[in-house]
Amino acid sequence: MAGIISAEERVFLETATGLIYSNPFLPEWIERERLVLGGDFIDEGPVWSMTDPGSERRANLLRIDRRMADMADGLRRRIESGGGLPDEDRALYEDVVLLMLYQRYSERFLKMALEALEPGGAGRCRADFYDEFAALARHYLAPSVASAAVIEELPHIFAIFFQIRRAFHHIYSFIVGQSLPAARLRAAAWQSVFTHDMRRYRRGLYRQMGEITTLITGPSGSGKELVARAVGLARYLPFDLRTRSFAAGPGGAFHALDLSALSPTLIESELFGHRKGAFTGAQADHPGWLEVCPPEGAVFLDEIGELAVSLQVKLLRVLETRTFQRLGETAPRRFQGKVIVATNRDLEREISAGRFRADLYYRLCSDVIATPSLRERLADSPGELHNLVLHIARGAAGEGEAENLAAEVEAYIAGHLGADYAWPGNIRELAQCVRNVLVRKEYRPARLERLDVREHFLAEVAAGRLSAGELLGRYAALVHSRTGSYEETARLLDLDRRTVRARMDREMLAELGGG
Repeated sequence: MAGIISAEERVFLETATGLIYSNPFLPEWIERERLVLGGDFIDEGPVWSMTDPGSERRANLLRIDRRMADMADGLRRRIESGGGLPDEDRALYEDVVLLMLYQRYSERFLKMALEALEPGGAGRCRADFYDEFAALARHYLAPSVASAAVIEELPHIFAIFFQIRRAFHHIYSFIVGQSLPAARLRAAAWQSVFTHDMRRYRRGLYRQMGEITTLITGPSGSGKELVARAVGLARYLPFDLRTRSFAAGPGGAFHALDLSALSPTLIESELFGHRKGAFTGAQADHPGWLEVCPPEGAVFLDEIGELAVSLQVKLLRVLETRTFQRLGETAPRRFQGKVIVATNRDLEREISAGRFRADLYYRLCSDVIATPSLRERLADSPGELHNLVLHIARGAAGEGEAENLAAEVEAYIAGHLGADYAWPGNIRELAQCVRNVLVRKEYRPARLERLDVREHFLAEVAAGRLSAGELLGRYAALVHSRTGSYEETARLLDLDRRTVRARMDREMLAELGGG
């Protein structure tokens, strides 16, 4: 090692190259930046989030990029001058070069991804700069200093870089906010794509990730579909060296189906497809989403808790065997994509009530992402309201009017709803508030959501669908929403206060606006 990398350089490189394999949305990433830069570190906040449009590049990372590029050039010159590089340091040098290569082509990867998302861009995604990338990689990774395997792996590395850039962009863009709950949500989405071990993912796990179902849970309006899109649009796309293109563009690889909006028959037809004449009105063969979805794509099933038990059996078969049949056919077809599902229901409670299959649940929960409520995010960081309102205002009124509209909305919220407003509709309700203020200069929260919760509870009681425990928990929530006190609720129900706390249906209580 003498004459090539000094002890000080080694510490820097080991710390900096760790960024390649780290989750960029965890607070630990910021701490690693601090260690790498020392006194040159700029405090840009505790988490990496979108506060301004187009601000995906941090000043600290730009400084690290420059240092790594200088380091790669310096090491390469020393090696060319005849210095030796021990075998145990090849991996460290390779990581230096890989980090430099990724940063050098990062914006071209992003440009290619954005073009593929435009109308008509969902076909094959051509990378005209691959030859330039490969030539530069071979310059730095000559056989005398790097393993032969890393050169052979260049098309795969290129594909991984493209995936990393897409994943970062989608997670960063879809999941907005500076609160720690929002940061944890972004980090969880990143792990759903790459797992916690990026090295293992690069070595071969990328081939199996489509077989792992992702379950997204959380209250209505908390952004579950946005998380699903971020994960679904960030899947690994193999790079075809012969055509210099990716097998499929990322734009057409995500198919969403809202199960709560369709009848079981229509769900079955849309998901599995049907043969002509399979049922009345089936006038032609129809491929379903499972068939249309490419191997690198994802099918998103929203409100999975609403799926009829008969269809739960069929979905379980898809997840277990990766095969399905169209309605009216017996020939098996193969599904090679990824399934992402979401629900605002407590599936364990649904299992106890006999409305959801336990075997399907255990196939769904190998990867779980929980979206926080807006109330949780605001409790952690009151400034989160401004960030979210401004983000929504940009989409509703355009960049030129966003600041003024956001100020109007925040003033209205402060004067009419108050800082402690519970936002039972979560981010979806906040977006409605922004639009209402834009159009009518006011927002009157509808009480329909709370009324719906009560009516749904009464309907389940009338239908006899609740267990004794569920009945007590939901009734306690209903009473607490009126009393605002565990003690008073316990007195009215003639129960011990500790029993009320233990049995309380907290999900229903939150929907009713309780604490």
